[in-house]
Amino acid sequence: MKKILLVIVVSQFFCTTLWFAGNTVITEIVSAGSLEAHLIPHITSAIQFGFITGTFLFALFTIADRIAPSLVFFLSALLAGIFNLGITWDHISVPQIILCRFLTGFFLAGIYPVGMKIASDHYQATLGKSLGFLVGALVLGTAFPHLLKNYIAGFPWKYVLYGTTFLSFLGGLCMLVLVPIGPFRKPAQKIQLTAFLHGFQQPNFRAVAFGYFGHMWELYAFWTFIPFMLRAYNNRYPGMSLNIPLLSFSIIAIGSIACMVSGVLSQYTSVRKMAGYALLLSGSCCLLSPLFFFLSSPFFFLLFLFIWGFSVIADSPLFSALVAQHTPAESRGTSLTIVNCIGFAITIVSIQLIGLLQEIFQTPYVYMLLALGPVLGLFSLYNYQSIKTTKHLQL
Repeated sequence: MKKILLVIVVSQFFCTTLWFAGNTVITEIVSAGSLEAHLIPHITSAIQFGFITGTFLFALFTIADRIAPSLVFFLSALLAGIFNLGITWDHISVPQIILCRFLTGFFLAGIYPVGMKIASDHYQATLGKSLGFLVGALVLGTAFPHLLKNYIAGFPWKYVLYGTTFLSFLGGLCMLVLVPIGPFRKPAQKIQLTAFLHGFQQPNFRAVAFGYFGHMWELYAFWTFIPFMLRAYNNRYPGMSLNIPLLSFSIIAIGSIACMVSGVLSQYTSVRKMAGYALLLSGSCCLLSPLFFFLSSPFFFLLFLFIWGFSVIADSPLFSALVAQHTPAESRGTSLTIVNCIGFAITIVSIQLIGLLQEIFQTPYVYMLLALGPVLGLFSLYNYQSIKTTKHLQL
């Protein structure tokens, strides 16, 4: 069973390197094609919108619950990788870039939530721990293109896309060949167009889902704008010369450790409390962020970003485990997928809002708006606890 988890985690890591591959080289694409810099948030949102569309359709047609999830994962990894290569075409236009990123995101819907579904088919008692490693792989995969860019400096930017596509193909193949059907899988027998609504009929499911939505408001906007934060600090203090690709990788990648730590600790303490602590810390980072941009000490500025990078994702596997625990087994894949769908729809709003306000005001104060997500998450977790307490009293 440990070998199976290792394969799932490695496959998830390889395939999710596609996620920010476009973001990593978008500055070079903009420069090479004489495109407008303000298009960057729109291009970033394209992959999110593709993921939303994909997860909605995967959930609507209960793909992961009716078809062998390892096969779904493999085909999705193959197609996502192909469209990731699309933006390496010469003389590509903005609409074509957006379309390629959209389609890459569409097929990522068959990777991230389906990977969680595969894990839940193999693990029940240790699901929180397993999802901690799995979401940690997603975080590391998201960060990896920044590291790749740092180490291939001087080579064409297209190498980042070639490398991430190869990893996606390899990850999909490993999942197909090495991961069997899980012992806890209960396949759906037919299409149920309303199956994705089943979870929302349960108060506990609604509470943890809304907690996850608050978490997502902050997460991807923070990840998207890390290079911008570092670049802004470099511009304010030119003598610092921060290594933006390497630091971007490191700040995002530290979240993989956070996911693993929170997943392991969830075996010994309250999942709800741990998620709440992470939300409280990351929300505090949102509110305090302007103060650190005005510090001339790079040590304290980077320490702050690392703390933010650690706390912003630590609650993600906990929310995923709670969602999986409060949905019927036969629609678990669909429920995980629709929650992902809504969560990523929210990321588009926060990314676009922060991008617009940053362009208008060019001030770090805009990042304080990300605190709205943790506030919603904490309120939802309070409702979840109240629901559980009420049920206990009724018993």
